[in-house]
Amino acid sequence: MPKVYSGDLTKMFDIAGKKAMIFGGAGGFGEAIAEGYAANGCSVCISSRSEDKLKAAVERIQAKAAPGVKVMYLAGDAGDEEFVKKCLEVVTGAEGLGGCDILVNAQGINKKMWSYEIDTEYFEKMLHTNITSLMLTCKYFGNWMKDHNLEDGDTYTAPEAGQPNTNKGYGKIINFGSVRGIRAVANGGNGNVPYNTTKGAVEMLTKAFAADLRPNIQVNLVGPTITYTPMMVGLLPPDETVRNNIAANEPAMRIGYEIDVVGPAIFLASAASDMVTATTIYPDGGLVATS
Repeated sequence: MPKVYSGDLTKMFDIAGKKAMIFGGAGGFGEAIAEGYAANGCSVCISSRSEDKLKAAVERIQAKAAPGVKVMYLAGDAGDEEFVKKCLEVVTGAEGLGGCDILVNAQGINKKMWSYEIDTEYFEKMLHTNITSLMLTCKYFGNWMKDHNLEDGDTYTAPEAGQPNTNKGYGKIINFGSVRGIRAVANGGNGNVPYNTTKGAVEMLTKAFAADLRPNIQVNLVGPTITYTPMMVGLLPPDETVRNNIAANEPAMRIGYEIDVVGPAIFLASAASDMVTATTIYPDGGLVATS
């Protein structure tokens, strides 16, 4: 049966005791979410390419973690299928977190290029990081949760070739897109044709996985506005007032900050979002609705 929450209403947003795998977790959105999860009792494994950045991030996350929370890391390329399979094996094993309830895909790269100067090699790299890696992590972690996170009374049934996976395990998948996935910017796209293309694809990838992994795995997207993350430091003005003037005509009258995605990510990881799937939440200060 599809899962329906019937527990204590004060626990609907509770993620204590949960286990999360967070790709792109060595900074930016991923690290902010890992800190929020760990502070609320959820054990986390973060992943990124840089081991040095991961080690530093683990220290920062652990310093804010609730008692008993495990924080670990795995360094590698989420667009490498063998690495993703290794992550799944380690995280769900006894030496890792011992399971996985939540998958967060916060990895992504951007480089502004006008259409006449699109670098095909870099665009392929962007496709690899922004789309292929999400396809792989959703495939392996999503189906693992579907097969293993079964309710009492449910039994595992091996999928037949060419047929859907009918197991009813539970889980949460949170992908990261952008307002650029549905909104082309003025001024000829503002040099964002490749990035917009990948984020538009992530919108549909999320919806397709939500349909494929039903009924008890919710797959949703978080689509932030322009946000001051490490990826954007060189692209945005260093002065906060000047940065916020970029969004002066939006209802919130400021750009986004990493903390703005943590609340939506906790909601989407909790039982409170059990009826929310194939949906995008836009922490965008009202940009999409009013422009």
